[in-house]
Amino acid sequence: MNEKVFRDPVHNYITVNHPVIYDLINSKEFQRLRRVKQVSTTVFTFHGAEHSRFSHCLGVYEIARRVTEIFDAKFPDIWDSNENLLTMVAALLHDVGHGAYSHTFEKLFDTDHEAITQEIITSLDTEVNAILRRVSPDFPEKVASVINHTYHNKQVVQLISSQIDCDRMDYLLRDSYYSGANYGQFDLTRILRVIRPTKDGIVFEYSGMHAVEDYIVSRFQMYMQVYFHPASRAMEVLLQNLLKRAKYLYQIDSQFFERTSPNLMPFLANHANLHDYLSLDDGVMNTYFQAWMTAEDDILADLASRFVNRKVFKSVTFEEASRQELSYLVDLVKSVGFDPDYYTGIHVNFDLPYDIYRPEKKEPRTEINMIQKDGSVVELSTISPIVKTLTGTIYGDRRFYFPKEMLSDDDLFAHTKNEFMSYIANDHFVSHD
Repeated sequence: MNEKVFRDPVHNYITVNHPVIYDLINSKEFQRLRRVKQVSTTVFTFHGAEHSRFSHCLGVYEIARRVTEIFDAKFPDIWDSNENLLTMVAALLHDVGHGAYSHTFEKLFDTDHEAITQEIITSLDTEVNAILRRVSPDFPEKVASVINHTYHNKQVVQLISSQIDCDRMDYLLRDSYYSGANYGQFDLTRILRVIRPTKDGIVFEYSGMHAVEDYIVSRFQMYMQVYFHPASRAMEVLLQNLLKRAKYLYQIDSQFFERTSPNLMPFLANHANLHDYLSLDDGVMNTYFQAWMTAEDDILADLASRFVNRKVFKSVTFEEASRQELSYLVDLVKSVGFDPDYYTGIHVNFDLPYDIYRPEKKEPRTEINMIQKDGSVVELSTISPIVKTLTGTIYGDRRFYFPKEMLSDDDLFAHTKNEFMSYIANDHFVSHD
């Protein structure tokens, strides 16, 4: 086929020169990703972050394509060029199973985007599967095994999923670009010069240590400053409560949801299949939320209005030891007429920026290894003071969310405001014990 290119703000040009890749991009399951935001509620805080899973998946593919090209040229004795197409396809399709408002939706409706990704790849009913079977009858299963980390070649698996992989490298650069935050920037060009395969997976040349350090620090900063932003999480809590109210009301008045949100019905009824899942995207859900704004149920209508019009919940951080005492704040919220089941929420976000390989853990991480001039391999944190500081340390916080009105001087809230505020100092919950 003639070479195709996609102009991209992160990678400049994304090059496609294999018909299987091009056909996969044009499949209906992959095109659906244009309608699913990469960072769904982050856009309520960083208004430029309107980019999609489609652009991210193309970006991951492009990094994987460049890596396989480098490996072919520099390491033909270590890298098997027969793995090139598999690596690029797995990179392209790694997020094809993400759904509408995926992470919030998953928690409430018990879906799993990784399992659905594998189902899209292996189901005989999808265009993706038909395209993959043109390569070989077992090719869909090979791609799925890379996604679920069971493929025998660790080089391929680690390029798609490890502590420094094509996926993470693209989303840090892409989310940084579109959010307008510079925290996620790092030297991708340098990393691609020092990455190399070994018989046990992927390593990086010692001379590129500072570029890898920069990547680790950039990832840490993006999580702390962008992904864990309190306002974005507030919108996630609001969305979760909105969908929770819809699930409750469905048991009482299913006809309302048949009229206003038909594609959501299989999930409310708990009998959704793959076709139902692929029928939902962010745009469909947003249309439903706007329809719910005129619902007879006051709570559903109000929550939908708050979400559509970005009426953000306020929050305070709290320590785990104080969790039970949050009931005082819940009671105050209830006392002014808000149902705390839908107008309060707890959101916990923690991240481990980097960790060494700990085989005793339930899901051990693949550590980042550096190869020295003499061929010996060392783990990154043993030679980098910066990375050692971040290694094994978890960062984040716990937040209790509540209506902004609780801090209002309006007559309805004035009598509770002072008592509510007595539990808060510097946006942190203060115990009265």
